[in-house]
Amino acid sequence: MKLTPQLQDPDAFYEQLLDAHAGLSREDAELLNARLILLLANQIGDARVLADCIAAARELPVAAA
Repeated sequence: MKLTPQLQDPDAFYEQLLDAHAGLSREDAELLNARLILLLANQIGDARVLADCIAAARELPVAAA
């Protein structure tokens, strides 16, 4: 599992994510996050990698995420 950033422009991705959430209620933002997670999980397609990512996300300090 990769823990270092792999995106060429992570700041641009973060801005896209913020823009996608702009103006949404908390509930709608949570639904957007859920749909995004499922779409990304489909791209990964490996249950073991997904399980490892979930475990790492729970263990990593917030500043490292």
